[in-house]
Amino acid sequence: MVGDVLNEAFDLYKAHWKHLMSVALVFYLIAGTVTLVLTILLGDWGAFVGAFILLVGIFWLTGALIEAVADIRDGRADLTLGETFSRVRPRVLPLLGASILAGLGIGLGFVLLIVPGFILLTWWSLIPAAVVLERRDVFDSFGRSRALVRGSGWSVFGVLILTFLLTSVVSGVIRAIFTALPDYASQYAANVIGGTIVAPFSALAITVLYFRLSAATTVREPVPELEAR
Repeated sequence: MVGDVLNEAFDLYKAHWKHLMSVALVFYLIAGTVTLVLTILLGDWGAFVGAFILLVGIFWLTGALIEAVADIRDGRADLTLGETFSRVRPRVLPLLGASILAGLGIGLGFVLLIVPGFILLTWWSLIPAAVVLERRDVFDSFGRSRALVRGSGWSVFGVLILTFLLTSVVSGVIRAIFTALPDYASQYAANVIGGTIVAPFSALAITVLYFRLSAATTVREPVPELEAR
């Protein structure tokens, strides 16, 4: 399954890279520019505020990319960029809450014995997809992700590790290209360009994995603003 998931993710990336990278670029340009300006004007305090804004925004981006990937699986992009972000907006807080709780649990697992951290990372890897695509609440998303992963743990772990390695290599190369620039400029360029290229593939891998494990078309609640169109 690992190869099938990554192959499908690559195929979707090649076919829809402009749309997916546009979603990521909009976010990173705005969030990265705000962080850069705050850092230049306010120093360390500005960097701290910018990092917080970026943290919250990342969850919105994650949800938007998952929504975008689900949208293009039929071969075309039906949602505009604005519709993609608007559709995910009500799920940002549940995404934030679930991701923070999962991060704390996984982090504690790594601190204690390392292995439990990898286990929890695997069990909870589909929490974002459950929150966005099935409109699950914070705590329900943990059980849903675990249920989807059950019986396919090694395959899910393989997808996660290979995706991490691939995206880390790409991010490292991009950062190396801009090392000659001043620190703040180098970080800004690497974040915007690296994030724009890497984030869509990570979302693709997770979303493709979700659909394969769910083994059925996701039943999604209607979104009022889209239903009214």
